Amino acid sequence: MGRGRAPCCAKVGLNKGSWTPEEDLRLIAFINKHGHGNWRALPKLAGLLRCGKSCRLRWINYLRPDIKRGNFSKEEEETIIELHKLLGNKWSRIAACLPGRTDNEIKNVWNTHLKKRLRYHEEEEEEEERSAVKVVEDSHSSTDMIPSCSSSSGFLEANQNADAEFFLNMISDELVMEDEIFDGDNRLLEWLEELEKELVFSK
Repeated sequence: MGRGRAPCCAKVGLNKGSWTPEEDLRLIAFINKHGHGNWRALPKLAGLLRCGKSCRLRWINYLRPDIKRGNFSKEEEETIIELHKLLGNKWSRIAACLPGRTDNEIKNVWNTHLKKRLRYHEEEEEEEERSAVKVVEDSHSSTDMIPSCSSSSGFLEANQNADAEFFLNMISDELVMEDEIFDGDNRLLEWLEELEKELVFSK
């Protein structure tokens, strides 16, 4: 197995924890005069009992003069979202596309705000898609239950013929039972015969 990347310093006898105002002023003064070409060598040259990585993070995230403070604009948030789709959690590369913003600040706004907002919108879109699919399925099922025009007309015609036949049988039975009431009057019988002929013809 390889040894991996060597540590930036021995970290023995170095200060840890929060930076003091004196340390900040010493770091700012050194970088303004000499730049920060070599972070490993910078602490010793600047007279700081700090790790090179600690100096770099302190400068990039807090002390450099071009840092932009305050809330992220809508355009910055959209840029972070689009870049995260392409780069993932590569915060330093995303920060390079947002002048004045630090990778640490971008990571924080992503984890505390943007990621939750995206998840909420995705759940809303999925719910809308499920609702749309359900509406389509319900409309298809309701259409299948409606008979076609040809079957509907046949159904109505069959019912009409059945009603006429039932009425004819009922009247005929009454005539047989009440034959003495019509005594010699053949007009109703003729009408019933005509109705019966029409019924047979319609079948």
